[in-house]
Amino acid sequence: MKKPTIKELKKKEFLKISELAELNEVRYSTIKYYSQLGLLPYIQHGKGLDYHYPTKEASKRLQEILKLRAKRQTIPDIIKRFKQAKLKQRHLTGVR
Repeated sequence: MKKPTIKELKKKEFLKISELAELNEVRYSTIKYYSQLGLLPYIQHGKGLDYHYPTKEASKRLQEILKLRAKRQTIPDIIKRFKQAKLKQRHLTGVR
Protein backbone atom coordinates (compact mmCIF):
# COMPACT_ATOMS: atom_id res chain seq x y z
CA MET A 1 0.00 0.00 0.00
CA LYS A 2 1.47 3.35 -0.99
CA LYS A 3 1.98 6.13 1.48
CA PRO A 4 -0.55 8.99 1.12
CA THR A 5 0.72 12.32 -0.17
CA ILE A 6 0.46 15.52 1.87
CA LYS A 7 -2.34 16.64 -0.45
CA GLU A 8 -4.23 13.39 0.24
CA LEU A 9 -3.68 13.73 3.99
CA LYS A 10 -5.14 17.24 3.99
CA LYS A 11 -8.33 15.89 2.39
CA LYS A 12 -8.94 13.26 5.08
CA GLU A 13 -11.42 14.05 7.85
CA PHE A 14 -9.37 12.18 10.47
CA LEU A 15 -5.69 11.28 10.64
CA LYS A 16 -3.70 8.67 12.49
CA ILE A 17 -0.99 9.98 14.79
CA SER A 18 1.77 9.22 12.27
CA GLU A 19 -0.14 11.03 9.51
CA LEU A 20 -0.69 14.12 11.67
CA ALA A 21 3.03 14.14 12.48
CA GLU A 22 3.95 13.87 8.81
CA LEU A 23 1.47 16.53 7.70
CA ASN A 24 2.83 19.01 10.26
CA GLU A 25 6.47 17.96 9.98
CA VAL A 26 6.90 17.04 13.63
CA ARG A 27 7.92 13.85 15.36
CA TYR A 28 5.43 11.14 16.30
CA SER A 29 6.51 11.53 19.93
CA THR A 30 5.63 15.24 19.85
CA ILE A 31 2.04 14.44 18.82
CA LYS A 32 1.82 11.71 21.45
CA TYR A 33 3.15 14.02 24.18
CA TYR A 34 0.77 16.89 23.38
CA SER A 35 -2.12 14.41 23.16
CA GLN A 36 -1.34 12.98 26.58
CA LEU A 37 -1.32 16.50 28.01
CA GLY A 38 -4.77 17.12 26.54
CA LEU A 39 -3.57 19.80 24.14
CA LEU A 40 -4.65 18.10 20.91
CA PRO A 41 -8.19 16.99 20.07
CA TYR A 42 -8.59 13.30 19.23
CA ILE A 43 -10.98 10.40 19.43
CA GLN A 44 -10.15 6.80 20.15
CA HIS A 45 -11.74 3.88 18.38
CA GLY A 46 -11.06 0.50 16.94
CA LYS A 47 -9.74 -2.63 18.62
CA GLY A 48 -6.59 -0.95 19.88
CA LEU A 49 -8.32 2.34 20.73
CA ASP A 50 -6.01 4.12 18.31
CA TYR A 51 -5.89 7.90 18.34
CA HIS A 52 -7.62 9.61 15.40
CA TYR A 53 -7.27 13.37 15.00
CA PRO A 54 -9.69 15.73 13.24
CA THR A 55 -7.36 16.94 10.48
CA LYS A 56 -8.07 20.66 10.40
CA GLU A 57 -8.72 21.20 14.10
CA ALA A 58 -5.72 19.19 15.30
CA SER A 59 -3.36 20.75 12.73
CA LYS A 60 -4.48 24.26 13.66
CA ARG A 61 -4.01 23.56 17.38
CA LEU A 62 -0.61 21.97 16.77
CA GLN A 63 0.56 25.00 14.78
CA GLU A 64 -0.59 27.28 17.63
CA ILE A 65 1.39 25.20 20.13
CA LEU A 66 4.50 25.24 17.94
CA LYS A 67 4.31 29.03 17.55
CA LEU A 68 3.98 29.47 21.31
CA ARG A 69 6.91 27.13 21.92
CA ALA A 70 8.98 29.13 19.40
CA LYS A 71 8.19 32.21 21.52
CA ARG A 72 9.63 30.33 24.52
CA GLN A 73 6.26 29.66 26.18
CA THR A 74 6.45 26.78 28.65
CA ILE A 75 4.17 23.76 28.39
CA PRO A 76 2.38 24.65 31.68
CA ASP A 77 1.78 28.18 30.34
CA ILE A 78 0.40 26.79 27.08
CA ILE A 79 -1.91 24.42 28.94
CA LYS A 80 -3.13 27.29 31.11
CA ARG A 81 -3.67 29.49 28.04
CA PHE A 82 -5.81 26.89 26.26
CA LYS A 83 -7.82 26.11 29.41
CA GLN A 84 -8.55 29.82 29.88
CA ALA A 85 -9.59 30.16 26.23
CA LYS A 86 -11.89 27.15 26.58
CA LEU A 87 -13.49 28.58 29.73
CA LYS A 88 -13.93 31.94 28.06
CA GLN A 89 -15.58 30.30 25.03
CA ARG A 90 -17.93 28.33 27.28
CA HIS A 91 -18.85 31.48 29.17
CA LEU A 92 -19.54 33.39 25.94
CA THR A 93 -21.70 30.62 24.49
CA GLY A 94 -23.41 29.77 27.77
CA VAL A 95 -22.20 26.15 27.61
CA ARG A 96 -21.40 24.59 30.97
